[in-house]
Amino acid sequence: MDLFILRHGEAEQRVSTEHSDFDRPLTAAGQEEVLGIAKSLNKLGIKFDIVVTSPLKRAHQTAMIAAKVFNNEQRVEEWNELKPEGNRLNLYHKLSQFKEQSSILLVGHEPYLSEVVSELIFEGNSSGRIVLKKAGLARIRIISSTPKLQGELIWLLAPSLLENMSK
Repeated sequence: MDLFILRHGEAEQRVSTEHSDFDRPLTAAGQEEVLGIAKSLNKLGIKFDIVVTSPLKRAHQTAMIAAKVFNNEQRVEEWNELKPEGNRLNLYHKLSQFKEQSSILLVGHEPYLSEVVSELIFEGNSSGRIVLKKAGLARIRIISSTPKLQGELIWLLAPSLLENMSK
């Protein structure tokens, strides 16, 4: 299985406690950045069987932009496991249900996604750590699902590199 792990694009700042963090949208620049990244991935011939996103607005917007570029809008699912406070063990259990040949795009938040990447490739060893920048993308090939998910990092790309690829 190939996991593509994408952090949401730049979101509006939380300016007051009136507005929930749940509802913060992407900025116009964040939307453009995500669109460029999705186009770059499309140019590389990457395909997704499913796009899975956190239900928070900025992540959902990121997922929908990507899904539109890949003509995959009908295959977008929201999983509470991808919320910032989501349960990673439940996430891994859900992912382990997919076929080996699956290609899945996960869209979420920091530091949650970096913790997922680190756990999968460093097998829970705290000596290694990966950090995803806004709109950063990691590709992990899952090499084992028993007794737990384990993977190898195929690549980790900064948003600026991805954007340059689309030009």
